[in-house]
Amino acid sequence: MRYIVIGAGAVGGTIGAQLFKSGHEVVLVARGAHYEALRNDGLRFITPDSDEVLDIPAADGPIPTRDDDLLILATKSQDTVSALDPWPRHLPVVCAQNAVDNERTVLRRFERVYGMCVWLPAQHLDPGVVAAHGHPYSGMLHVGRYPQGVDELSRQLVTDLNKGGLVGLDAPDVMRWKYAKLLSNLGNAVDAICGHTSGYEALHERARAEGTAVLEEAGIPYATPGEQSQARGNKVDIRPIEGIERGGGSSWQSLAKGSGSIEADYLNGEIVLIGREYGIPTPANEVLQREANRHAREKLPPRSTPAAELSALIDERSAAVSR
Repeated sequence: MRYIVIGAGAVGGTIGAQLFKSGHEVVLVARGAHYEALRNDGLRFITPDSDEVLDIPAADGPIPTRDDDLLILATKSQDTVSALDPWPRHLPVVCAQNAVDNERTVLRRFERVYGMCVWLPAQHLDPGVVAAHGHPYSGMLHVGRYPQGVDELSRQLVTDLNKGGLVGLDAPDVMRWKYAKLLSNLGNAVDAICGHTSGYEALHERARAEGTAVLEEAGIPYATPGEQSQARGNKVDIRPIEGIERGGGSSWQSLAKGSGSIEADYLNGEIVLIGREYGIPTPANEVLQREANRHAREKLPPRSTPAAELSALIDERSAAVSR
């Protein structure tokens, strides 16, 4: 099987690098300066134990495909449709992304769709460079057919992931894991806007409490924190990398790169959507969605708003919806 990784950033670059290092055929698909660096110099892949340059084939768009190709989509959710649009519809697609709407969106266009719940602490800020902070494995990846089940292809992917520096797990209920990850990702906007300062935990908990309430009301199952902790065990720990300051998660990286967009519509916005469908107010997630989008649109630097200011905006919105 040849793995075509669309979106060779932090997550895609790490998955592609580890598959390549374990002997699999990989193509990295990227854009702009990142693609140029990959094409000219290879991927510099840094972990707590190593710093190496991998000569992985790179492309900046669709390539001639084969029957044994598997597309691994690792873009942000807002780029899903545009990233997949040029690719042949008969190819299987794995959504190695945060949020829970990508698989359904892709299934409108592609027949075989797989979910991947990604727990992989990595960052990509400079062209041609990906730093993966996970140790002893770079990440833990639950994989299953969407909407449910496993098949020969998903099992093969899990086997291949486990040959290298990743932990692959069969997950016939993969969306249950992705909804659990969604609850954790509700804090991404807080991290991006104000950082892990005093008040972060309280803001994240407000967003998570709303998220849990709407999932319960909607009858949407999700893995418990205990299940997640047990699955991760001691397989993936976050370690420092000498010479590289670890920033924040995917939303923090979007602001740090000044990309102009952020994933909040598909993280906090998912909870807002479900809440509106079931008549449950979600003021914390509404404000986080709005403010994260504003920071991205205005290209404000990450962690530029005090937690107290963000909390006040949520209090104001909470008072308005309770009238």
